[in-house]
Amino acid sequence: MIKKFRKTAKIALVLIYFVIIAGAVVRMTGSGMGCPDWPKCFGYYIPPTEASELEFKPNYTYKKGIVIIVDEALKVAKKDFVSGTTLNDENWTDFTAHDYAIYNPLHTWVEYINRLIGALSGIPILIFTIMSIWLWKDNKWLLPLSVITVFAMGFQAWLGKTVVDSNLAPFKITIHMVMALVIVFIILYLIYASKTSFKNQIADKTFQWALIAATVLTLVQIVLGTQVRQYVDEQVKEIGYIKSEWLAEPTLNFYIHRSLSILVLILNGWLFLRNRKLQLGYQKISLVMWCIALEILTGIAMYYFDFPFSTQPLHLVIAAIMIGIQFYLILESSKLNQRQTQVSST
Repeated sequence: MIKKFRKTAKIALVLIYFVIIAGAVVRMTGSGMGCPDWPKCFGYYIPPTEASELEFKPNYTYKKGIVIIVDEALKVAKKDFVSGTTLNDENWTDFTAHDYAIYNPLHTWVEYINRLIGALSGIPILIFTIMSIWLWKDNKWLLPLSVITVFAMGFQAWLGKTVVDSNLAPFKITIHMVMALVIVFIILYLIYASKTSFKNQIADKTFQWALIAATVLTLVQIVLGTQVRQYVDEQVKEIGYIKSEWLAEPTLNFYIHRSLSILVLILNGWLFLRNRKLQLGYQKISLVMWCIALEILTGIAMYYFDFPFSTQPLHLVIAAIMIGIQFYLILESSKLNQRQTQVSST
């Protein structure tokens, strides 16, 4: 059972990362408002494919909650009814969450797929939560953390609704991203806690504390990166897709984000060298260095080569993968189920 639990948790982790990827594509394509309502999309479980489907239709059976666009505004059906030859305001109410009333089929379906992947990711989480009930006697941490993951997914879904209702408020987008990482951390802990065998690794407090600092620094970089991305979104709205001018006059957050990347490289490079010198056995630190290299390359490409296609979502997704690896390394470097060989801090 424990092996099946761990396998299911790994599937959930992969799907959560797919959600992060989908979210990054949503940001890249500007599709965040592709579905103006939540959890449905224009009142449908499967969104429309043509703008004509959102126009008022005479002698048509409307279901409660269906959305139409009238005079560049959204209206919502109050109840189930069959329309007459003209629009009757008594059957409709104004959509008041926001005033965004544009239909773009690409944006709608990109956002819809993002939501669909999010919903699918909840299935393995529910499955391993049920499994954790049978594992209660063997590991009492699995059940409460699994239940917390379920509630965290529900909270994340609610955050998604508030992001849409706020017409993509920057601070809510940032909270939404951070919450996704929290879910990643919880699932990674469940994967680690359900291990049945452990590598021969050496405990080193200096390495562990430096690793914690590096992980916190990565989190700061991700938050700053979302703020820089928001500035780029605002530039797109003001000047359009003139990529060479998006960062012509960058904000302070951009300079802090770029400067801290040097510290990220130095700190993680030191961890890599210490791990090799003392033969601590933390092989995943090499993956962190590869992530940093890819982060530097995509960052350079965005700034100096005017945002080549897909570099923005890649930059974010690689950062999310990197912080996941760092968090798992923290778990490995802890005293849990580890050979307690202490090394000198010199």
